[in-house]
Amino acid sequence: MAVDWRMRMVAWLSDRIGDPSEIAGPEKARAAIRKTTPKLIFGVPAVMQSVIDERVADVPVRRFTPRGVKDGVIVWFHGGGWVVGDAQSHEIPCRALAEATQREVISVEYRLAPEHRFPAALDDCLAVTRALSSTHRAVAVAGDSAGGNLAAVVARRFVEEQRKLRAQLLVYPVTDCGAESPSYERYASGHLLSRSTMRYYSREYAPDDAKRLHPDISPLRAGSLAGVAPARVVLAECDVLHDEGLAYAEKLKADGVPVELDEVPGFLHGFFNLQGFAESRAALQRAAAWLSQRLE
Repeated sequence: MAVDWRMRMVAWLSDRIGDPSEIAGPEKARAAIRKTTPKLIFGVPAVMQSVIDERVADVPVRRFTPRGVKDGVIVWFHGGGWVVGDAQSHEIPCRALAEATQREVISVEYRLAPEHRFPAALDDCLAVTRALSSTHRAVAVAGDSAGGNLAAVVARRFVEEQRKLRAQLLVYPVTDCGAESPSYERYASGHLLSRSTMRYYSREYAPDDAKRLHPDISPLRAGSLAGVAPARVVLAECDVLHDEGLAYAEKLKADGVPVELDEVPGFLHGFFNLQGFAESRAALQRAAAWLSQRLE
């Protein structure tokens, strides 16, 4: 299917507003991703009962508490290739998830590469999720892109540690940093996340080629995923990460894990943050409904 014309517009504007991360460098790229206007594209932030910056397991987090909050918590790991992104850049989808599920969303400010390379981000995400799992009856993990990668790895590590998670929401996750699937070629450039930018992110997170084959970086390469929390995998059809995300959903299913796949046709990587579009809002609402059922 062809790229949605609105997504083409967003990609065109993105290419002209700023340089990609591999050219801009971490600091400029981090500043750029924090911009969440215009509302026509990014959407209107949902009103929360409170938004508090605090620390969990000595890791900075932002806690989004909706009105009428219920028991259960969603631990959110933001995207940005392990190099950019933070609670501010992903505040709109976090607020929307909190409002739609009536659950607290804890956005983890994990350490970023290249200042802090693998396994720093994973260590922070694990520490926060372990701490919350000891104080909450029901915990789910969620994340987009590199954050989806971290959520998938945390879910697998929790099985190894004999800890419980209710669910994992993986939004266009990075699942294999050791190989490039055919969608890397199909959507190599001009589709918001380019092949060259993804290569840059992987190198900055884990410079050692051999290390990128480890299942804690490339969860698709894990021997077995049996026993991990039920998963919902949300994909953008026109995305360099599409095929590896689909492969991960298929591996989960083959290993006996309950999986729901939600592919948004014609849309690009990053659409979950673009809550100004009806399709993006609908995908988030579907994900929220699924999470709510599993946190009961």
